[in-house]
Amino acid sequence: MNEQAEDLRLIRRIADRDAGALEQLYDAYERSVYAFAYRLLNDAMTAEEAVQELFLRIWNNAERYDSSHGKLSTWMFALTRNISIDLIRRRSARAAAVPVEDEHLNAVVDEASDTELAVERTLEGENIRAALNELNDEQQQVIDLIYYQGLTQQEVSTRCEIPLGTVKSRVRLALKQLQRRLSGAERGESRA
Repeated sequence: MNEQAEDLRLIRRIADRDAGALEQLYDAYERSVYAFAYRLLNDAMTAEEAVQELFLRIWNNAERYDSSHGKLSTWMFALTRNISIDLIRRRSARAAAVPVEDEHLNAVVDEASDTELAVERTLEGENIRAALNELNDEQQQVIDLIYYQGLTQQEVSTRCEIPLGTVKSRVRLALKQLQRRLSGAERGESRA
């Protein structure tokens, strides 16, 4: 069965509230949709949010897909683009609501200074390594396999012989922990 026919079959099953079909669609497109969202948003957590919102919209509006207007993947990427634009607007609105003080402006790094930039990148790398080391072994394993070795979540599930849902949970929890740790490092908080 070709990809378009399989996608059409899946979206019809999703419209009939078949959660297994949504999981199959997620497994087929999550990685490429995430990469697309990341290119638009340039932020891992926001790209993950865009992916989650996309599949939630597909679940809630699968019956709105019209195959005469194009392939399912085209519809999905158009939705992802729209979701990403909405997230950028929300982020911009939040940023505009925060007043900028002179102290903050004076703290902006002069990127022309190569030494300062090199030191900053080194410190960021050390913070990331430290944050990764704080993850438990299972979380470190899935993060390494997915983000450094380029495996899909399904491939990690097969290789590690663990359920796909467990892989997804470990990735989600690891990313949340990394975000907390790294946002604390940005504010200069130290962990005791």
